[in-house]
Amino acid sequence: MENHGRGHDPRPEGGGPPPPDPLPYEGVWRFTAAAVDASVPQARRAVRDLLQRQGVPVSEDLVYGLLLIVSELVTNAVKHAALLSPMLAVEVAVGAEWVRVSVEDNHPYRPTALEADHGQTGGRGLLLVREVAREAGGVVDVEHTSSGGKVIWAALPLKPATLP
Repeated sequence: MENHGRGHDPRPEGGGPPPPDPLPYEGVWRFTAAAVDASVPQARRAVRDLLQRQGVPVSEDLVYGLLLIVSELVTNAVKHAALLSPMLAVEVAVGAEWVRVSVEDNHPYRPTALEADHGQTGGRGLLLVREVAREAGGVVDVEHTSSGGKVIWAALPLKPATLP
């Protein structure tokens, strides 16, 4: 996987004014890989290693959730987009209070979370991603890229969500 660092302003839209000085762990990192099965564990390891190397203050539960999201999104890109998108990109953006992971491919079709039959062993990836993000107090969305592809992202708070 190639790593393309991209500056120090990873805030999602509407993230408010930047802090006076970025924290040491803030930044945006982008990894590219072939849309093949072997890229799933590579992406997981790359994200885990990046979080550790940068000293991002994440709990074990948050790391587990982020790695599950990365696995599901990369798997979807490999299974459903590889024909039109032989390469994919994984981006990790870390702010003072949140972390955002995204997977981009050049396939034009927006994915749909399907309710899978209980007898099926697959088909629940996007539902799982949404549920993991929701439980952490985060959000998931899909956006079209200027090149005609899409990017699916999940942003999770660094601190656990408080239940009402």
